[in-house]
Amino acid sequence: MSKTFPVRHALSAAVLALFLTGAATETFAQSASDAFNSGRKGRKADKEQQDKESTAKVEAKYPNATREEPEAKASAKLSSKLKKIFDAYGENDVAKVVPLADEMIANDKANAYERAISARLAAASLIGEDDAKAMAYLQKALDFNGLSNNEHYDSMLMLGQLQMQGDDDAKGLATVDKLIAETKTTSPDVLAIKGNALYRLERYPEAITALQQAIDTAGAEAKPEWQQLLMASYFDSDQPAKAAEIAEAALAKNPDDKKLQMNLASIYMQAEQNDKAIALLEKMRAKGQLTEDRDYRNLYAMYLNTEGREKEGIAVIKDGLDKGVIKPDYQTYLALGQAYYFTDQPALAIENYQKAAPLAPDGEAYLNLARILWGEDRLGEAKQAAQKALDKGVKKPEEARKILAQKG
Repeated sequence: MSKTFPVRHALSAAVLALFLTGAATETFAQSASDAFNSGRKGRKADKEQQDKESTAKVEAKYPNATREEPEAKASAKLSSKLKKIFDAYGENDVAKVVPLADEMIANDKANAYERAISARLAAASLIGEDDAKAMAYLQKALDFNGLSNNEHYDSMLMLGQLQMQGDDDAKGLATVDKLIAETKTTSPDVLAIKGNALYRLERYPEAITALQQAIDTAGAEAKPEWQQLLMASYFDSDQPAKAAEIAEAALAKNPDDKKLQMNLASIYMQAEQNDKAIALLEKMRAKGQLTEDRDYRNLYAMYLNTEGREKEGIAVIKDGLDKGVIKPDYQTYLALGQAYYFTDQPALAIENYQKAAPLAPDGEAYLNLARILWGEDRLGEAKQAAQKALDKGVKKPEEARKILAQKG
């Protein structure tokens, strides 16, 4: 084994990059339909709420709003037309809601409330089908300025969320900031949405502040998604110790949460605490929670990149193959080839490089195979592998030519 040998960490970048994509980065804000009482399922409930608000005083969601509460009443002259819009909305009939709403909006006899509520219902009917049009109607509802504060600012919040769903996070954040400025709200839901927008904009310190405030304000009612996003904010701002602290606390409450465990393992890796990451993943393997190809690859990659633990990596790969979880592909055979080489099992290293090389995108695996064969005094086979390496292309063709030039 004294001659040139395969590069030890050739797998690291490709395999470990897969691991870190598991960090918790999913959006947790309420869906667009939730703001209208769970969307299409809640349209009847939303209509009932609208009717109640037209006849009774409801609890103010935004008691500190600087906006003056409008009368928000329908005129007797247009009440029947407005009822048709509500009825169509309650029946989930988008084809009727939108044209009826447009007719009301265009009616020069309609007041601000009638136009605004029509635009709001049109928006609600379009969410999930045409979000761009839904946003346009929400903006109209705000511009007409005729809704109650509850409806006005709920519409503004929905607009911000739809803007974020459309990947316009800066505009979404501006909309949510406008809502906060005008209402002075300390609602944890609103603060969490703001934190989400800030996270998506990679403004991590501000995201941490907003999310922590949301969690503190909500107390026992804080949503797990907020904790996960706070953890991700710390993780992505290079504060893995803080991220791990949050993840460990969450895991203590939900010890079988796979996503949370994978996130914590990736945090341990970033903090260069591979032993903790390995222990956590091994616990998951024992419980049968490593059910995907990438789960096993994450674990064996850490073993293969830890001095002296290659045999454990081999055992993980074989276990994954036996269970049919790991795919018998180029990366798998390459990992086994490297692991067997570094545990002084050249025959098995050669066997697996011979499987990996034909599947490889270039000639590097053939070149490593040639090096090992040469080291085992199998020069004829080494030359064949070196020629195949050249045929497929390698970064250092001179090394293949060096083997081809050997006499013996």
